[in-house]
Amino acid sequence: MPIQQVIVPDIGGAEGAEVIELLVAVGDQVVLDQSLIVLESDKASMEIPATVAGTVVELLVAEGDQLAEGAAVAMIDVAEQVADAAPTPTPTPGESEATAASDAPSVDDVGAEQKASAVKEAPAAKETPVVETVSAASETPVLPVEVADEIYAGPAVRKLARELGVQLVRVDGTGPQGRVLKEDLQQFVRKVIREPVGAVTGGTGIPSVPEIDFSKFGEVEVTPRTKLDKLTATNMHRSWLNVPHVTQFDEADITDLEEFRAGLKAEAEQRSTRITPLPFLLKACALALRDNPKINSSLARSGEDLVHKKYIHIGVAVDTPAGLMVPVIRDVDRKTIWELAHEVAELASRARDRKLLPAEMQGGCFTVSSLGNIGGNGFTPIVNTPEVAILGVSKTAIKPLWNGAEFAPRTMLPVALSYDHRVVNGGNGGRFLTRIVSLLGDIRQLSL
Repeated sequence: MPIQQVIVPDIGGAEGAEVIELLVAVGDQVVLDQSLIVLESDKASMEIPATVAGTVVELLVAEGDQLAEGAAVAMIDVAEQVADAAPTPTPTPGESEATAASDAPSVDDVGAEQKASAVKEAPAAKETPVVETVSAASETPVLPVEVADEIYAGPAVRKLARELGVQLVRVDGTGPQGRVLKEDLQQFVRKVIREPVGAVTGGTGIPSVPEIDFSKFGEVEVTPRTKLDKLTATNMHRSWLNVPHVTQFDEADITDLEEFRAGLKAEAEQRSTRITPLPFLLKACALALRDNPKINSSLARSGEDLVHKKYIHIGVAVDTPAGLMVPVIRDVDRKTIWELAHEVAELASRARDRKLLPAEMQGGCFTVSSLGNIGGNGFTPIVNTPEVAILGVSKTAIKPLWNGAEFAPRTMLPVALSYDHRVVNGGNGGRFLTRIVSLLGDIRQLSL
């Protein structure tokens, strides 16, 4: 029987995507489009499917390998009767990491800030030891570091050291020929954490947080954080430290919008989609960005230049079982409400299935983040740098509003605009948020 090779297809420009899970083993029978491995980049995870049906005779990759488009994945012996076989059940990565999201995103069910998925390290015993030259510029140190000429460690240990900000020259290797093992690195980190430190660490001016043994107070369970979970935390921390945040609050009267939306339900069913408040919100943000170009810009050259974008791409934070992801809707200002509704639903579905490509989460000018049905009447979202602003949306509520003659019940939507005060001043932010509130209160303006 002919043996065919499966390769990595176009993965949206991601370079060096890491193999985080093998979903099949040698000898397994697979059907067409059955997932073979899971790749993870800095932005997303993706499953690589079989391009033929048959029996896996050789796996050409291992967990921890870095792959790009065109890399060989497996050799499959094509069988005539395998096409109708069911795939071997395998656990879905990230099943236990988060609560499942609702069926489609809306102002009431689109989650807050960004994205996570599972990550695994290759066992240290399977690593190929290498001799590495280390220079002071090769890593960004967090823990105390020194410079050495050579270290002896495997790739997984070196990767973990980079993530922790530790130069391996400081670590005493206990493996054969002084090889640094993962256990040596972990022991070194524990030792450094427990050592007395001064008022500040690492030259950042930020006091360190002491390590606490929570097991002294009761039963605990320790689970490792995923790669994207840690990446999200790093990005949010960097943005919070570098961006002077200001948040402005307001409420939009969406009573008429909700009445109009309810009247579109029958047409939405004919179009096989849902018409939620989110497309209207995206359209209002796009027009407000067009009218307030300062919000549609980014800092460049260490703050020396301001990049004005001639396009309007908006990211939408979507809650998924694997974590929070932010697909980007492109050219929002040029699309109709129906086109936006369809695209939002499609991207949210692909996000929940972990099929978003890295390119589909890049290039955003602005982000919309919602607490939806989670509740609350306001929050302060963190700017998704290098964007300069983000809109936070909370749960709607019926409130009495004075109409000049009496108090009437109105559906009010709380909104909060956080922005980078280096670029956006109070006047810019106020005009932008007021414009959004006005557009949502009178959706006829969206067609102008």
